[in-house]
Amino acid sequence: MERKIYLKHWLELKPYNKQTTTDSYYLILSNEIRDAIFGCENFVLKRYINENDINLLSCFLASYFEDVISETNIWRTFVSIHFELYNKKLPFYNTNEYYDDEINEQDIAFLIWYFLNTIQEKKFISPYNSFIKIIASEVMQILEEEYEFAPENNFLKQFYQLDNNEKDYYVARHYLDTIFFNTYLFYPDTAVKLQVLEKEILEEKDENVMMYLNDSRDNFLIKKATRLLALKAKEWGAHILGLKHPLSIDLLSMSQKISGYFLYKGQDESDIFLEHIATGKDFKLTKKSYDYYTELNEIDCIIYIGIVQWKNQWWFSGVNFITEFDADLILDERNSAESRMQVNFLDHQKEKTSELLKQQLDAFLSFNNGSPIAFMRSDKIDEFTKKYTDFFNNTLNLTKKQKQEAEKRARKNGYFNNEDDNIDFSERSKTALFFFNPNSGGEIALEINSAFPLKNNPFFDVKKSENDIKFLLMSEELSTELAMYCIDNCSDKLPFLNNEIGKRYLEDIDFLLRFWKKEYYHSKPSITYTG
Repeated sequence: MERKIYLKHWLELKPYNKQTTTDSYYLILSNEIRDAIFGCENFVLKRYINENDINLLSCFLASYFEDVISETNIWRTFVSIHFELYNKKLPFYNTNEYYDDEINEQDIAFLIWYFLNTIQEKKFISPYNSFIKIIASEVMQILEEEYEFAPENNFLKQFYQLDNNEKDYYVARHYLDTIFFNTYLFYPDTAVKLQVLEKEILEEKDENVMMYLNDSRDNFLIKKATRLLALKAKEWGAHILGLKHPLSIDLLSMSQKISGYFLYKGQDESDIFLEHIATGKDFKLTKKSYDYYTELNEIDCIIYIGIVQWKNQWWFSGVNFITEFDADLILDERNSAESRMQVNFLDHQKEKTSELLKQQLDAFLSFNNGSPIAFMRSDKIDEFTKKYTDFFNNTLNLTKKQKQEAEKRARKNGYFNNEDDNIDFSERSKTALFFFNPNSGGEIALEINSAFPLKNNPFFDVKKSENDIKFLLMSEELSTELAMYCIDNCSDKLPFLNNEIGKRYLEDIDFLLRFWKKEYYHSKPSITYTG
């Protein structure tokens, strides 16, 4: 275990590798913070993290101080977005006395809580633990003494800026990469998780290891969200630049990433023409992003590639490889719901999808005696789902001819839907529920029925209710809407949510749901259009 913090530890949280003129100052400050932590509450911290992590925490808190002094706008951005969402500066702590753009003891307490619950995930540590406030008070004394004398790190600021007229996707992506993987605020979350993922890839010792490393980093950067506010890199990037910056709109409108198989259909001076095999959708890939266009000589050869839309152009992002025409692969792709879902975000004509979900919800309420949730033994889930599906289909009043035409269109597009969706839920749980999520569709949850003390739930057990409600709130597998349905309809009957700690969690429940569910906080329609 390291007994002292060295420069290499400090630079782990920085977007540069070589020492700057101010790093010596902040390294000394990190060690002072470390000594203060070890002098008051380190025995409590060691229940959750090791000494190396305490060193990292010390650098993390010193980096917050450096951020405020240097006006790099990282912490200020978080506070600003939190205020926009909740009309208060921070969760959990009283901010009636709070100084904008200065250091605050509440900031330090929150950062300690956040660090502890991201650097490790085995135990959830309450923000109301007294040891957090004790450490925050000790650290605040050190930072207050240094506030008037601390130097600005002007070199650091340049990593969080973009030229107003920047057009290159890769420059923008590098900026987002810096925020997600080389910025102190997100280091214990996204950077550490990427390190774990990369270690697993390296342990596989595959000959294509560099390709997998590049693709996993690219996917993580574009698809994942932070525990703080469930925001993606592009959203943090836009707000750190400032929403008045000309590129903030371009960052926010950057598309999701599509990874999949395409047919090559030709090229001109500026673009490569591709057809997404699973859906037949056409794409124009800008040659500015793809150096291998000279290798594309045969129409209908197959390309596996990742693409992202930036400034209304599709750019290569991630990995790619080219292979010859393969009829079996094409058939498999056109019959794959997962591959079709890659492009769902493009034609979720939102009105059409919302209208269909509203139809399905209305039908479910009629089917289920007016309730959006049903409780049952897990071995009855499949039967229940099929009965509801038949009920909904009957409400459409389709003629025999219309059904045949719909099947014909689906078959024409190569979609046979032969995938076996039957799952034996009874092997995993005795009880289950079916919830119709108005934002995504039908949702099945297992072994959490004791979170719902409702009249139509014969499986509620008050002794199991605390564990079930905690799992419901904290699990990424269960939707925000299901959690909020429980809170809105059951919180007054659940002992955990009526004791002191539970009531306090409810005050910041949306923040906590974002923290626990991350990129799954926002439910997406589970509808794939075919035919």
